[in-house]
Amino acid sequence: MNKQTQWFKDAVVYQIYPKSFMDADGDGLGDLRGVIGKLDYLKELGIDVIWLNPCYKNSGVDGGYDISDYRAIAPELGTMADFDELLEQAHKRGIRIVMDLVVNHTSTEHAWFIESKSSRDNPKRDFYIWRKPFEGGVPNGERSVFSGPAWEYDETTGEYYLHMFAREQADLNWENEEVRREVYDMMHWWFKKGIDGFRMDVIDMISKDETVYAVDGGPHRNAFNGPREHEFLQEMNREVLSHYDIMTVGETGSLTTQEALRYANLDGSELSMAFQFEHVEHDNGYLDNGERSKWSTGPMDLLKLKEIMARWQTELHGKAWNSLYWSNHDQPRAVSHFGCDDEQYRVLSAKMVGACLHMMQGTPYIYQGEELGMTNYPFTDVSQSRDVEVYNAWQELVVEQKKITPERMMDCLRYKCRDNARTPMQWTAGVNAGFTEGEPWMPVNPNHTYINAESQVGDPDSVFSFYKKLIALRKQYPVIVHGDFTLLQKEDEQVFAYTRAHEGSTLLVACNFSCEEARLDEAARTRGEMLIANYKEDGDPGVLRAWECRVTLV
Repeated sequence: MNKQTQWFKDAVVYQIYPKSFMDADGDGLGDLRGVIGKLDYLKELGIDVIWLNPCYKNSGVDGGYDISDYRAIAPELGTMADFDELLEQAHKRGIRIVMDLVVNHTSTEHAWFIESKSSRDNPKRDFYIWRKPFEGGVPNGERSVFSGPAWEYDETTGEYYLHMFAREQADLNWENEEVRREVYDMMHWWFKKGIDGFRMDVIDMISKDETVYAVDGGPHRNAFNGPREHEFLQEMNREVLSHYDIMTVGETGSLTTQEALRYANLDGSELSMAFQFEHVEHDNGYLDNGERSKWSTGPMDLLKLKEIMARWQTELHGKAWNSLYWSNHDQPRAVSHFGCDDEQYRVLSAKMVGACLHMMQGTPYIYQGEELGMTNYPFTDVSQSRDVEVYNAWQELVVEQKKITPERMMDCLRYKCRDNARTPMQWTAGVNAGFTEGEPWMPVNPNHTYINAESQVGDPDSVFSFYKKLIALRKQYPVIVHGDFTLLQKEDEQVFAYTRAHEGSTLLVACNFSCEEARLDEAARTRGEMLIANYKEDGDPGVLRAWECRVTLV
C-alpha cells in the first residue's frame, strides 16, 4: 500500500547549508548542534520543513556532495547522536527534516570505489563506469559539469572512470542492479530513523544514454535524462518511497514542463516535485566566442522570466506539482539576482521578490538568509572562493583558453557564483555576524552590521516579518495553495502581475521589478482586501512605486 499523502502541498521548506548556518563549537564551521540551537528561530518564522544539505562523511571537495559514507555524519559537522537529537527536537516543534540524497556519484574515497579501482575483476568493479582508453587517450569527449574532461585515468587498472562533476566524484553505474539495491537499502535505513524525505541531487543523471560511455573518441553528448530514468525512479518509488509518508524533490537540470508531468505526476508514481532551472538560467549570457555560459552578468529579462514562470504554473496545474525557489546553495542571492540590492531598495525588493514567488502554486523554498534579504558577497579576488567549480572555470576560461578576462570573470563571480550563497548566516551585527567565535571557513559579508537576524526578529517592518506573514497567508488562504494562475500585463517590461482563482476566491498579485513607477492595467489595479504589501502608505491603485508589491483578495 502506498503510504504517501500530499502534505507537502501546504508546506514551506527552509534550506540549511550546515557549514554556513551556525557554528556551535567555535571551529569556524557550522554544525548540527548549531542547527539545533536555531530551531526556535525557524519555528518563529513558521516553516514546516528543513532541507538539510549533505551532512554525511565526505572527502571535502564539493561542499558535501562527495560522499564517502552514506551512513555516517561528517565529523566536522557532529555525530550521529547530534543528528538524532536534531531530528527529535525538530519533530517536537512540528518541523520535518528532509535530507540530501546524492546517488549519481560517490566520493572516490567511498569503500565501493576503493574496491572498484583495485582490479578489473573486483566484484564491485561494475559499481562505477569504467572504459578503456581510445587511441591512448580519453574514451570520448564527454565534459564534466565542472569543466574539463569527464574521464579520469587510473594507473592501477589502466582504464578511465566517468565523473560528471569533480574527478573525486565518480559516477555510479545505475545499470547494475546491485548498485540500486545498495542505494535503496541505504534509503530505507534513513527513513527508519525517522527522516521525512529526500532532496535528490542531479537525479536526472542516474540514467545516461549509452553514447556517453562509448569508446570512440566522439564529442560531448547529453548525460541527462537517459532511457531508463523513469524506470529507475518508478522502481525506487515501489521499493522505497511508497512505504513512507514523505516528500521528495528531484534536482533535474534537464527538466521541461512535459518531463515534469512524469517526474512530479500527482499520481505519486515517481517524485513529489522537481526543481526546474529555466528561470535561474534565463539570463545566462555568452562568452567572447559565442558560447552560452553561466559566467555572464545578465541582465535579467523580465519578459522571459514571466513567460517561464507562467508556463510552469499553467502547464503543471492539476497534473504535477511545482517547486518554487529563487535561490539555493548553487545560486546567487535572490535579492541580488532578481531584485535590487542597492541599499535604497534592498528591503523593498527583498520583500517584493518574496511575495511574487510565495503567492504562486507550488511548494516554496526559502534559502537560509533569504528571509533577511542577505545579498551577494563583494568578492575582489578569486582566492576568496572556496568552490571547486569556480577554480576549474577560472583555470579553463581565464588561464588556459582566455575566453574571458580576469576582470570580467570577477564581475561574473560577484553576480553568479555559488559562493555568494555560502557565506555565513548573518545572526548579529557583532564579530563574524554571530556565526562563530573562531575563524569562519568563508568570509562574512561586511554588511552583516545592518543585515542580520537579531535586528529583524520582532521588527514588524523587517524582511523577516514579511516572510513570516507570507508563510502565514499560505496556511490561511486555500487559493494560494490550490488556485489556478493567469498572467496579466504579459508584455510589460516592469510589472509581474497575475491572479490566482479557487472556489470563488481570487488573489491579485502585482509586483514592480524596477526602480521606476509602473502603471497597472485595469485588470491589475489594486482592489479588494489588502493581504500584504511592502509599502506602509497606500498608493495610487493604478500605479506601482519602485519595487512595490501588493497582494489583495478580490
